[in-house]
Amino acid sequence: MEQLHIEYLEVGDGYVKGRMPVNERTKQPMGILHGGANLALAETIGGLGSALIVDLDKFDVRGSQISANHVGTAHAGWVFAEAHILHKGKNTHVWNIDIRDEDGKLVSTCRLTNFVIRKK
Repeated sequence: MEQLHIEYLEVGDGYVKGRMPVNERTKQPMGILHGGANLALAETIGGLGSALIVDLDKFDVRGSQISANHVGTAHAGWVFAEAHILHKGKNTHVWNIDIRDEDGKLVSTCRLTNFVIRKK
């Protein structure tokens, strides 16, 4: 999170918003935002969302699966991610995370599944 300069912006009931700069740390060699950086942003804010829902004294949250469709590009500035929970189960949480550029254009849409694991 610190390496990519990911920041949390807003947390609410069933959603989390964050942002990440498009810079030398997050671009691929062709000068556009790296798809892997998008995945790191998505998993970071979706993970926080799950962590805020469970009792962290009793449970751990771990990413189980993430997928993305990269449908646009970003070259500079910031990208903004908004995660919304789709499924809040006893053992799993499923999040949809959309990542947009500063103009609101969709860059990536991601789906994240988190395991909710009871601590021993």
